[in-house]
Amino acid sequence: MSSLARLRQRIAAALAGVFVAFSGAGAPTAAPATDYVPPPGQWATRTPAEAGFDAAALAAAVEHAVANETQQPRDLALAIPLSFSREPFDNLIGPAAPRGDPTGLVIRHGYVVAQWGDPGRVDMTFSVTKSFLSTVVGIAVARGRIGSVEDRVSATVDIPEFAGAPNDAITWEQLLRQTSNWRGTLWGKPDWADRPQGDDRFAWPTAPVPPPGASWKYNDVRVNALALAALHAWREPLPAVLAREVMGPIGAGDGWRWHGYDNSFVTLDGRIVQSVSGGGHWGGGMFIDAWDLARFGLLHLRRGAWGEVRIYPESWYAYATRPTEHNPGYGVMNWFLNTDGKLLPSAPAEAVAHLGAGSNMVYVDPVNDLVVVARWIDRGALDGLVGRVLAALAPPVAAD
Repeated sequence: MSSLARLRQRIAAALAGVFVAFSGAGAPTAAPATDYVPPPGQWATRTPAEAGFDAAALAAAVEHAVANETQQPRDLALAIPLSFSREPFDNLIGPAAPRGDPTGLVIRHGYVVAQWGDPGRVDMTFSVTKSFLSTVVGIAVARGRIGSVEDRVSATVDIPEFAGAPNDAITWEQLLRQTSNWRGTLWGKPDWADRPQGDDRFAWPTAPVPPPGASWKYNDVRVNALALAALHAWREPLPAVLAREVMGPIGAGDGWRWHGYDNSFVTLDGRIVQSVSGGGHWGGGMFIDAWDLARFGLLHLRRGAWGEVRIYPESWYAYATRPTEHNPGYGVMNWFLNTDGKLLPSAPAEAVAHLGAGSNMVYVDPVNDLVVVARWIDRGALDGLVGRVLAALAPPVAAD
């Protein structure tokens, strides 16, 4: 049997399953399609036909994901410095681990319809971590820990990183939308050294920086400044907040870990705690499996509701998916929008994607009641995967 035939046989077997159990099996929970959320430790499935797919076409979509594995080395401790080799200060200061095979899930109406690879493997997820961070900040607003996203950070927390001009004028919204232009060095990484612009390397440290709110720049130092500010707003480690407020209620497993850096410890109310990172740029960030990423995506598909439990207000979903002034393709971090059709031309304008290096993608499609998790797929193949999944719907649902 050829390798392609074996691949197709494995895909067919995965699509034929009627129930998926992980970290503890149990019986499926019957519920209307639009209301179903998977209980902890289990996840009910539907056949492609039951979920409205053509089975052969959906199998071809899975085959596309497997065939388009990223070309980056599997040793992520090597891949990360190679990816950022143009940058000074590119040394790792957080954990990194080798990645697994291409992996993913297709979820429709809350049910598992297809899977590939090893969805139970815990791997780095890079900038998808930012979406967990922004969700924790959104819940802080809902709980009154932060008065408003329009408040200055310096009015909420009293820490040196937001003392003095221009950083004392930065708002929570500017940090969330990557328009803060925060200046400084955090955990040994200067803001100017992250994705430095221009060819004159000697000018990087002294290049002018626009004032807060004046421009957009994807910058992990500034993301980490948001994580530090959120730590002080909550007065407890963010992984503990995430576990209590999000991951526990949505039934996530116990294998995920949210890491910071070797040097990102602070004293908080007499305790030494770690400030976590917003990604894996220098190691660290969220280590998680595809099952829990799918639960996180389903939470957003349901606009913050998990069954009868409200995790965050529906208004936060509307805010997170509002285009940023200086980058209409970006909501709050790390909600990539498709309003102009540029991110995923095959997808509806209402679709959003949580994206991280690797590539890691959590695709959320409210038009088709669909979540797709894809890991370790070439970035250029993402639209091909989404387009094939959508084309497998019967009848196909085209982009607007």
